[in-house]
Amino acid sequence: MGQFGRRKLNWLLSVVMLAGFMFTGAAASAESASTDASAGSTVYVIDADRSVASGLYQHLKRAYDDAEEAKASRVLLVLNTLGGEVGSALDIGELIRESKIPTTAYVQGKAVSAGTYIALNAQQIVMEPGSTIGAAAVVDQNGTLIDNPKTVSYWTETMKSAAELNGRDPDIAAAMVNPSLKIELKALGRTKAAGEVLTLSAQEAVKAGYAEYTAATVDEALNGLHLDQPNIVHYESGVMEKIGDFLTNPVVMTILLIIGIAGVAIEFMVPGFGAPGIAGLLAFILYFFGHYVSGFAGFEDVALFIAGLLLLVSEFFIPSFGILGVLGAASLISGVLLAAPNPKSALLSLVAAVIIAAVIVFIVAKRFAHKGVWNKFILRDQLTNDKGYRSSVNKADYIGMHGVAVSPLRPAGTAKLGEARVDVVTRGEFIPLNAEIIVIQVEGTRVVVRQTNENE
Repeated sequence: MGQFGRRKLNWLLSVVMLAGFMFTGAAASAESASTDASAGSTVYVIDADRSVASGLYQHLKRAYDDAEEAKASRVLLVLNTLGGEVGSALDIGELIRESKIPTTAYVQGKAVSAGTYIALNAQQIVMEPGSTIGAAAVVDQNGTLIDNPKTVSYWTETMKSAAELNGRDPDIAAAMVNPSLKIELKALGRTKAAGEVLTLSAQEAVKAGYAEYTAATVDEALNGLHLDQPNIVHYESGVMEKIGDFLTNPVVMTILLIIGIAGVAIEFMVPGFGAPGIAGLLAFILYFFGHYVSGFAGFEDVALFIAGLLLLVSEFFIPSFGILGVLGAASLISGVLLAAPNPKSALLSLVAAVIIAAVIVFIVAKRFAHKGVWNKFILRDQLTNDKGYRSSVNKADYIGMHGVAVSPLRPAGTAKLGEARVDVVTRGEFIPLNAEIIVIQVEGTRVVVRQTNENE
């Protein structure tokens, strides 16, 4: 082999060796990357142990946004709820479906009613032993079953669609909603009779294909995901979120409304204290602050409330025949209701607050009646004679006084009594000009005279 041939062979061997090293390095890098990705998988554990309402949706929205920013690979949603609002459940279901992060719902205790729908939207369901899922019939706020055909049909199909989304038996979902259905549940080996609402235990859920496995704890549920050295992040509500949850509690919300209404009303009606007005304004500020940080209220709700307050104040100074007062009250009520997660519940709280605040204002106003603002609109000075006020000359002093008729009295005319000219009247007789007269009777402003005789 010539020199050129050896060089060519050496060159080929070098290329092959280099390619081998590159392939080996790439494979090692890929394996390392795979290992790192597996080892660095982040799982967000999010608690949902409350009633299904707007507050829960806002909580989960923030948690899922945080998980997406952290590039989490999975969410473990810990469910423990008796249900709640259908509208909020639909919003949460949409949030789970549209999230880029797959969700495993871990039913810890119970996920009934609207909670069942939330679980069905998750890609996986894990059940705690002894937990239940189902009983998703539509009921009103009093727990009474709603048998409206349109409502039942809509919710039944919605539940079936959520079940089919992840390969679960839609008939079982329908049996959880519609008590009038009679369904053969082959997976469970029994029949759901009419008049019943289906509820599954943890073992039945696994048997029916509604749950992947059971886990006694959150750690066991995480282990069942078979992730290598996952990075577990327990999502915690921030301080502001906790404050918002506290301030939007129905009881706290009602107390704030009572303090706000009573404080502002007392300050308007019995001015000069300062403390009630400050307390009332602070209560309203806390009310709207709590709803704002919880994601319920916007600046427009606060602006509507402030506008209503200004209109009510204007009613005291600008005569509008009550128009400004009515507009102000409507703005105040609208601001309070629109800021609340549940306007119907907020209306009940507002009515209760108005009644209680009215009682408080009445007691305070009665106690400090002498300082009331109404005193500025009431004339309390009595224009009596002993204070020097006279609405007219007191003509009772004319009785028995002699005078002269300065005009013929037919029977009325004018007479001069002392230095005063007084309108007088006779008892019907005619008295000529310049005749001497005497006052015999005074009735209010009516002075009765007669002509004097020679003896007088």
